[in-house]
Amino acid sequence: MPIFYFIPIRMADHNMENNWTISLREKLDQHYAWPALYTFKFIVPRGKEEEVKRLFPMHEVKEKASKNGNYISLTIHMMAPSSDVVIDVYLKTSLIEGLVAL
Repeated sequence: MPIFYFIPIRMADHNMENNWTISLREKLDQHYAWPALYTFKFIVPRGKEEEVKRLFPMHEVKEKASKNGNYISLTIHMMAPSSDVVIDVYLKTSLIEGLVAL
């Protein structure tokens, strides 16, 4: 199983190199020594979980339904080679309607 496998994107594709990505990159680089195990947590409306899972085809995705079952929380552990990869994942998931990244 590949360690760093996910569906990559390039930040230029989204033209989102802004203060948010710069700040996040700085914080990630201060707190992690790359490569590092990074935990992604997302909440999505029921029915949108497959869109997230498709971004992590080689990773285990843990799911938990909300009390009323309207939302699903997803947790993914990924060995990330750099902060840029983590940011790329957040940019890709930001395109999923209703997703909340924690």
